Amino acid sequence: MQTNSGSVQTPANVAPGHYILDSVTSKDGTTIGYRQFGHGPGVVILHGAMSSSQTHQQLAEALADAFTVYVVDRRGRDLSGPHGRDYSIQKEVEDLDALLTKTGAHNVFGVSSGALISLRSTLALPTIHKAVLFEPPLSINGSAPTAWLTRYDKEIAQGKVAAALVTGMKGAQMGPALFRAMPHRLLELFTNMAMTREDKKAKDGDVTWRMLASALHYDGQLLVEMAETLESFRGIGAEVLLLGGSKSPNYLKFALDGLEKVLPHVSRVTLTGMNHGGAGNSNMGGQPEQVAQQLRKFFA
Repeated sequence: MQTNSGSVQTPANVAPGHYILDSVTSKDGTTIGYRQFGHGPGVVILHGAMSSSQTHQQLAEALADAFTVYVVDRRGRDLSGPHGRDYSIQKEVEDLDALLTKTGAHNVFGVSSGALISLRSTLALPTIHKAVLFEPPLSINGSAPTAWLTRYDKEIAQGKVAAALVTGMKGAQMGPALFRAMPHRLLELFTNMAMTREDKKAKDGDVTWRMLASALHYDGQLLVEMAETLESFRGIGAEVLLLGGSKSPNYLKFALDGLEKVLPHVSRVTLTGMNHGGAGNSNMGGQPEQVAQQLRKFFA
């Protein structure tokens, strides 16, 4: 792979950050694109809501000396095709299955809604030998909030992107508690300003919040579809590591509590001082090096 030393010609699909752009075709014909880093045993990373493969580039780079890391753009993002009219968790499982088949990878790391997909996939796909789940929002006895989805969908339909994002953030209990306590309209103003700044700074190929906003509907759909399915995961035969941050919302900790009780081959680590965005890039508030340390141990 090109190292920017100038001694080797860069292949057309190798980007300046030392990754290969590639894709696979899912069962229904949808293109699923991904960024490939490093060399070694394969690890697939599935991002969560309001994220893309770019969100976990630093995590991939931290693992690239020991693993071949495939960072997926899930449906509806950047390198991949649309969600499709018949979108469901099964489509996401088929997307992952296609990538595992192509790459020969057996290790999966899922974040948030990506962890829900990883969880269902680990039950369905024997090709997954080890899975790490970072705070899947699995609803147990109604624990995960979903009532916000109706208002969010209405605001997106009206073109009120900032308002919809605030609805999603408050509903899912994301962001600092101080921000969530602010009036909706004030947060909407701040969010609009932040998106405008991001749009101005965005380079060609960057995936912005404005681009990701409408995809939040489909992540919400996964929450609803996966609700109250905890008992089904007693049949998982793969090794599973549960990761969570000490500063994350209680309903995410509750989901990890439930999974820890039912998964046959499970271990759990709580990362002190980390929140739900802990696996993301450091400029987004993440702590990718700490997460990489846990993945290195588990996937070794």
